Amino acid sequence: MPTVPPTLLERVQYLLCDADGNLFPSEEPAFEASAEVTNSFLASVGIDRRYTADELRAAATGMNFRTTALTLAAEAGVTDVDIEPWVAEERRAVTAHLGATLRPHEPTRAALTALAARLELAVVSSSALSRLAACFTATGLDELLPPARRYSAEDSLPTPTSKPDPAVYRHACADLGIAPEQGLAVEDAVAGVRSAVGAGCPVVGNLLFVLPEERAARREALLAAGALTVVESWQELADLVLPVLAGRPAAGEALSGAAR
Repeated sequence: MPTVPPTLLERVQYLLCDADGNLFPSEEPAFEASAEVTNSFLASVGIDRRYTADELRAAATGMNFRTTALTLAAEAGVTDVDIEPWVAEERRAVTAHLGATLRPHEPTRAALTALAARLELAVVSSSALSRLAACFTATGLDELLPPARRYSAEDSLPTPTSKPDPAVYRHACADLGIAPEQGLAVEDAVAGVRSAVGAGCPVVGNLLFVLPEERAARREALLAAGALTVVESWQELADLVLPVLAGRPAAGEALSGAAR
């Protein structure tokens, strides 16, 4: 059974949730749509390399399209590119595909509802806010994770960035009025763990939507990146966290006097 020191959990006020591949199984369908745009972008700048959806997912999980495309171009020796039209096109294609393919995952929604009774929930993601909105609506999570508590490395910062840069976690904690150690991050990707750790947030890895054949390697990678422990579902996280917080006031009451 995964463990986290109770003294650490007692300080936590917010659960800071990565979105893609963590709250919903969006990684595979997102890369199906993204690979088409990525390959068109590479062709437009004279790069012959083409990626399947699986190859792109292996290279880019945890990063947004802007960072991925610029990295792939730079690796091929191309640095002077206008990426913004491609960012917009990739966002449109992926958002439409995810909105049409994702469905609610009832065990996740039930566990998050239980966690929300003791912790405030927020989203900290590399993805654009429009993409997040489509995903939360499709998966029935809008009420638990409303727009006011969604933070995007693409849209919420003065300069867009991507995990593993810790900027989006630092911004989220500052906006929520908490110290980093008061936000427990939940991440499925190494880039996300490094982002949270870099900001000073404790992190739990989550393998729920990681492909079964990739779980053993991902578990080791998440721990090596700084995750305190790794769970295989949101219910397992609830079973880990809720007993420690059982005697605490409900989430809204606990934070009623805090900066929000």
